[in-house]
Amino acid sequence: MKAVYHKYMLEFKRPSGTSRGIMTEKETWFIVLDDNGRKGIGECGILRGLSADDRDDYEEKLKWTCENIHLGETALWEALLEFPSIQFGVEMAFLSLKSENPYLLFPSNFTSHSESIPINGLVWMGEASFMKEQIEEKLADGFNCIKLKIGAIDFQKELELLEFIRSHFSAEQIEIRVDANGAFTLNEALDKLNQLNIFQLHSIEQPIKKGNTTAMADLCNATPFPIALDEELIGVFSLEEKEELLQKIKPQYIILKPSFVGGFRGTQEWITLAEKYNIGWWITSALESNIGLNAIAQWTFLLNSKMPQGLGTGALYTNNFDCPLEVKQGQLWYNTKKNWLGASF
Repeated sequence: MKAVYHKYMLEFKRPSGTSRGIMTEKETWFIVLDDNGRKGIGECGILRGLSADDRDDYEEKLKWTCENIHLGETALWEALLEFPSIQFGVEMAFLSLKSENPYLLFPSNFTSHSESIPINGLVWMGEASFMKEQIEEKLADGFNCIKLKIGAIDFQKELELLEFIRSHFSAEQIEIRVDANGAFTLNEALDKLNQLNIFQLHSIEQPIKKGNTTAMADLCNATPFPIALDEELIGVFSLEEKEELLQKIKPQYIILKPSFVGGFRGTQEWITLAEKYNIGWWITSALESNIGLNAIAQWTFLLNSKMPQGLGTGALYTNNFDCPLEVKQGQLWYNTKKNWLGASF
């Protein structure tokens, strides 16, 4: 068996804003296995500036992985502990290799088009008018759960946008999640949470920067509505560290991106611990191409979560790969009549 890797730059249709800045493109890497002509494809979805494995030796580690592919999936996963996106790419590539169809990794009622996955509609940061336009678009598209990125524009304007939604839709009609990406300072966080609380929000992701575990624990204890950890989970590699973090902070939810937390195996470790401590969870993609998103969606369906998942990012790019995934009325479907295009490696 041989393995090679390729870099691919995904181009955003329009610049997309978070509290960490504006993104116009997104780097990703693919591992391709070849076993006597049989192919397997896995995506290593790194996000520069955020992923734990955003390191100078990233490509060097990809090269090492391909040169040592004979070690097998389990040994490689363990050797790549500090490179979670490569762990995920390896997992995906081996699953793809074993499958009759390299893109059908987990056959289910989802991949047969008889069931769908509820997802949230993502609203990116930007000028208030642009965010309002996105909100109206998501509501018109039939989403009953939307997620707003907040923390980059004036907080008062963000409150006005939430007021706009709630003036038209009750909490029973539209679930609102907000993601601060660590934008609130330690001193202002609780006050801002209290101001946000009047809009009956489902949850807020990462209100303060990761690494402030004592402050985050205090915030999770005092918050008027649920807090979900996201960035806080990045770079926490061992099972012991994961359990220690959840025991200390006691969040209401955790959000799991397989590319950030060690693929399916690493994600399952977090889920098992979360359920042990009665912490809710959901799965989110990390801006992968449709190849990574496809694998995450198929696996997520098997988890049987009824919560809306964060899997609606397939239409963000101008040069993504055409695939069977499609979003309709706030649900992610696998359209068996659509084929993969432009994804030959």
